[in-house]
Amino acid sequence: MSGIFDLFKKIEAEREEKARRPISYLVAGLGNPGEKYELTRHNAGFLCADYLFARFGGERWKLRFKALCSECETGEGRILLLKPQTFMNASGEAIAEAMRFYKLPPEKLIVICDDVNFPCGAMRIRPNGSDAGQRGVRSTILALGSDAFPRIRLGVGEKPDPAYDLADWVLSRFGEEEKKAIYSCFEDSAEAIRLIQKGEIETAMSRCNRKGPR
Repeated sequence: MSGIFDLFKKIEAEREEKARRPISYLVAGLGNPGEKYELTRHNAGFLCADYLFARFGGERWKLRFKALCSECETGEGRILLLKPQTFMNASGEAIAEAMRFYKLPPEKLIVICDDVNFPCGAMRIRPNGSDAGQRGVRSTILALGSDAFPRIRLGVGEKPDPAYDLADWVLSRFGEEEKKAIYSCFEDSAEAIRLIQKGEIETAMSRCNRKGPR
């Protein structure tokens, strides 16, 4: 019987040790708050953050830094999951505030966002670079004064017609098959985050970058 109690004590000690680890990375899923925007293409980053919350066993969401935040343990270190509540075009406000609080450099930020230039189920990881027309990424670059942060771009489908209004397209909802395709990206995003934490972004790119659904 004492062996069982010793095991429980060991598990609890390990849990407390993980909880004391400092935040090593901030992972921001981009989107718009409110029921109106749930399950829309523009909220792919929020949806991925919700998946990561469940996958990594995140603590309950709390409102901090103008964002919903949850601390998670990935196995490679402790991260802060962030869903900015400032709306997409001002995502950088919340992200920069959290980065300053934890004294993290841009390289310790991972942004997850939608990309209308790729089919649903495609995924592209980059270590830095331009905003490529994604306004949440643009806001983040301006707020941090740097583009030197990794980003995970999730393909949400190209406009069905060039004349289709872009705003209407990104605020449209995923079809059933598209949901399956984007979900597979969420699974790969979890692996990519752990590899980036280990300093292996090139490996993350080679394993997880893809042009379409698996």
